[in-house]
Amino acid sequence: MKTRAARRGHGRATLADVAAAAGVTAITVSRYLREPERVASATRDAVQAALEHTGYLPNKTAGALASGAQRGKGAARMVAALIPSIANSIFAETVQGLADALAGSGCELMLAATGYSTEREALQLQALMGWFPSAIVVTGRRHNDAARALMRQARERGTPVIEIWDHPQRARADDFIQVGFDHTEVGRAMAAHLIERGHKTLAYVDSGVAEDFRAHERGSGFLAAARARRVRAVRVVAPAGEAIAAGRAALAQLLDAQGRPTVSGAAFANDHLACGALFGAQGRGLAVPDDLALLGFGDFAIGRELAPTLSTVHTPRYEIGAAAAGALLQALRDGVRAPDVRLPWSLVARQSS
Repeated sequence: MKTRAARRGHGRATLADVAAAAGVTAITVSRYLREPERVASATRDAVQAALEHTGYLPNKTAGALASGAQRGKGAARMVAALIPSIANSIFAETVQGLADALAGSGCELMLAATGYSTEREALQLQALMGWFPSAIVVTGRRHNDAARALMRQARERGTPVIEIWDHPQRARADDFIQVGFDHTEVGRAMAAHLIERGHKTLAYVDSGVAEDFRAHERGSGFLAAARARRVRAVRVVAPAGEAIAAGRAALAQLLDAQGRPTVSGAAFANDHLACGALFGAQGRGLAVPDDLALLGFGDFAIGRELAPTLSTVHTPRYEIGAAAAGALLQALRDGVRAPDVRLPWSLVARQSS
């Protein structure tokens, strides 16, 4: 049942509250917020712990108004969005969908890239929430305790909080709005695709980024589906770094001492890794898919131009952003929690599998 969201109140923690909790003066807290490098290490830790404990947020909007940076009526509402990477086209399209759907709504987008770091995400949330955004969009559902506390605080004061690119079928601890799909389900489908084409030995080439949780979940689904069908499957972790080169390097882990594949089919955490493996296989004289079938994730344009063309999972990149914008605008308009949005994905079978 939908319940009316709590509106922003006047009971926010003050600078004095933080100072009392940290055992320092308000001037020290203010200095930490402005120039943390000028504060002793032990004091920085105490103030940061007090900030997290009290939930204090410096009102940067008020500061901007006082300095004359914002004047007049009708100022745009701000939507804060945190994504893993601006350089990755899979997230760039999501941002574009978000921006397009917000156009004309009176909301403008403020963007931050977390670099797949939950620690950095928490620090960015703390900074962005000082501007008291009208809505917050974060990527995925895996956050550290500090970030989760900030997200709950925002929700309690009536700010819609939306988790994108993730919507598992199982129950979850927090009730933030979710827009996305189930990555474990995708991993199971990737394994089923290769098994149904007669492959009896499989590998999942995982992302080398430790906090790329959605890629890891696809891998877990892949391995579980293979075990359920009594098919041998292994997980290989691609090295960190540029994805095409990492895919080439990962291929070497799938070959024996004579350069022959130890598996007949491999799924990859993303298309770029799969493309690197395909280039590496061709350079070694291996035939794809006869010697080794390959399956990517993301349906990037490059995969459609290769020979053989790359089998992959098509994801609703743009649609996730547009749906997130729709959900937050609905929540802002109605004052209630907008419903979750589960979006479809599809496995695209091409020549490489």
